[in-house]
Amino acid sequence: MPEAVPDRAGRAGLGALAAGLRALPPSCGPVRLVAVDGHAGSGKSTFAGRLADALGGAPVLHLDDLATHDEPFAWTGRLRAQVLDRFARGEAAEYRPYDWNARRFGPARRLPPAPVVLVEGVGAGRRALRPHLARLLWMERAPEESWRRGRHRDGPAQSAFWDGWTVAETRHFARDPSLPFADVLVRECREGYLWLPGPRPAAGAEQAPHTP
Repeated sequence: MPEAVPDRAGRAGLGALAAGLRALPPSCGPVRLVAVDGHAGSGKSTFAGRLADALGGAPVLHLDDLATHDEPFAWTGRLRAQVLDRFARGEAAEYRPYDWNARRFGPARRLPPAPVVLVEGVGAGRRALRPHLARLLWMERAPEESWRRGRHRDGPAQSAFWDGWTVAETRHFARDPSLPFADVLVRECREGYLWLPGPRPAAGAEQAPHTP
């Protein structure tokens, strides 16, 4: 991975990153599972969408679809049963997205075992998921700035939610940090993105080997 690659208008640089991801060995059955992690409001969803386009329409799993009001980070069991185990068998994943307005899970949604699948959300690089990842990308934006962006995006009506969320997120990353294990740091800039090598430890230092 080059030290810093400018992404002009979100096209050329993301194309190079996409090509590199396609060249990786599968990490979860036939799938190269790529996590996009970072603080809430850091730009993960937008970046994941643009990277998915550069990958020719790669599927994106949003972890907000697995989290709930009562369990913002206790979604690991659902992810394993509905997505990871199915991908490991070469099958399509099938999960029920959570409806944040109705406060219940909705109809089942299918996620094909494409060559590259992106999983996007706070905690996407958590300890339980890392052995199944081909790459972990971290959005390089400080928590306070990220949360400020998120609050502005969601408006005053979600102020109470954000008050609780920032506490929960801080506790999660204190117990199970993703940043120290990131392969790539993604930095948003005016003309697109820059990415830098992440601080990921040497292979085998913390993670179990990828399972083909």
